[in-house]
Amino acid sequence: MLKLNKHHIFIIFIVLLLVGVMGCAAAYTGTGFSHDKRISDYDSLSLNDILSKYSDTNCKPEAKGLCTHVADGDTITVEGVGKVRLVGVNTPEKGVSGSDASTFFTKKLCLNREVSLDIDDSKHTDKYGRTLAVVIVDGKNLNEMLLKEGLAEIMYMPPSEFYPYDWAGDNTHVASQTSASKNTSSSPTNDAGTYIGNTNSHKFHHPSCKYGVKISEKNKITFSSRDEAINQGYAPCKICNP
Repeated sequence: MLKLNKHHIFIIFIVLLLVGVMGCAAAYTGTGFSHDKRISDYDSLSLNDILSKYSDTNCKPEAKGLCTHVADGDTITVEGVGKVRLVGVNTPEKGVSGSDASTFFTKKLCLNREVSLDIDDSKHTDKYGRTLAVVIVDGKNLNEMLLKEGLAEIMYMPPSEFYPYDWAGDNTHVASQTSASKNTSSSPTNDAGTYIGNTNSHKFHHPSCKYGVKISEKNKITFSSRDEAINQGYAPCKICNP
């Protein structure tokens, strides 16, 4: 019978720990979003050079504080608030092409500066406890800037007060619903069915459609397929084209 001493047990423990860590790292891949922007694209620009390209936002500041840390392009820490996840957008994961440029851009705009937050009234925090918000820098919407610069993709996960498609540029990438759902806690809308119908208007929508999200629970009906909705007399929404 094999006898294990303390040395053997320690080695087995380390091996199991490494296997677990590697398994977790391999399991999380994010949405796979990447871009080819470089730090050098922004290094020589002043803060005013960037801000002057954008109009003032309609978002209303509900909190403010000093940005003390930038974890990556879409996650910062604000004094008095804690970790803040920029709502409606997603930047490349660490190690993915473009991650360094997105992080650099957010640092340039936020780090060691006072920022304001318009907190998502429909869903205040994500499943990690981070505050979901639009970050406002000198009256400009940072979430919007990241999208229009090509440094982030749209990740719209209802329920949300904000509709990031309104911030998008011509070439803005959109996270697939399948990928996005892996990075947030599920919502009743997404769990209910593939399509959402309105019993008043007799139109049906994608779950992410801004009109579908606004349907009251008493008027909401869900369909598992497009054919099912049409067969029940519902017409497709002309905005989201389900």
